[in-house]
Amino acid sequence: MKKILINANFLCRNLTGIERFAFEVTKRMDSMLKEDDDVEILVPLNAKIVPEYKNIKIIKSKKSIKGFPFWDLITFARECASRKATALNFSNTAPLGSAAGVAFIHDIYAKDHGADFKTFRDKLVRSYCLFNYKNIALNAKKIITVSQFSKERIVASYGVKSERLCVIGNGWEHFKDVKEDDGIFERFPILCQKPFFFTLGSLSLRKNLSWILQYAKDHPGDIFAVSGKAISSLVPKELEDLKKLSNVVLLGYVTDGEVKSLMRKCLAFVFPSYYEGFGIPPLEALSVGAKVICAKSASLPEIFGNSVHYIDPYSTDVDLRALLEQSTKDCLSILEKYTYQHSAEMLLEVLREI
Repeated sequence: MKKILINANFLCRNLTGIERFAFEVTKRMDSMLKEDDDVEILVPLNAKIVPEYKNIKIIKSKKSIKGFPFWDLITFARECASRKATALNFSNTAPLGSAAGVAFIHDIYAKDHGADFKTFRDKLVRSYCLFNYKNIALNAKKIITVSQFSKERIVASYGVKSERLCVIGNGWEHFKDVKEDDGIFERFPILCQKPFFFTLGSLSLRKNLSWILQYAKDHPGDIFAVSGKAISSLVPKELEDLKKLSNVVLLGYVTDGEVKSLMRKCLAFVFPSYYEGFGIPPLEALSVGAKVICAKSASLPEIFGNSVHYIDPYSTDVDLRALLEQSTKDCLSILEKYTYQHSAEMLLEVLREI
């Protein structure tokens, strides 16, 4: 294997989604490295956590991440050059040109749904995403994505040859270590008194909180528990409108332990997102035995097959309780197929082939 330098920018953010994937896969890959494998990780000065590795050498940078373009395009790129190492980038970003190395593009949401980026700040974020998508598509030695859906979208949008892409799915094992916290039911006793549907609220339009809003309006007899806390002025209109409905319980911020308890005790976990490169929350819900209702869109049918119930993300013309009476199957096979252990094995194989 050529010398690999991992971009640890993910250690500066909360461990959700992409960051969780990077953290868990790196940890498992570390345990599988051979004596002659040369893998290092460049950790920013302001990393929230610094993991302990047995085989991956930790390089502590004197630089903090204050602006991600500077870290990815300058600091990390220079370290790769000085160490003559191939970059491994988990976070949809990479150094410019041939220094891009091996890079993940989890999805191309910013390209496929440009209309979702409405404010000036959102448009800047979108521009930066598009810049990185194109750089990785043109220059990475190997592009890794998390579903066949995302692979096909990258190929179609950027003319990338299919053989330059590899699909490595996500995992769920981190959820096994989360301890359930039933304190959420003491704070919201109504959830002990009546059956409820549970969903994760989000500021991202693609998470489709508007679907929950419309369905709850049309079905006042069904209780919805919605987690998620709005940040400062970025309060989505749907979240404000949900406050007016008596059958919606807004939980605010909830811990992983509370999420696990809610998933285990809900009628079903509802995930109406209309665009996902993979979709970790439904996998977490399946792992604790919850029934899952997903949007039939993007990668979700590919990932979850017959293990979940499906809804149209653009129509609430459905009866969720009747939907749950239909049978599902193959839940166990889905959980066996998508694991961080399997992902780490596949990633290591890619790195050894470079």
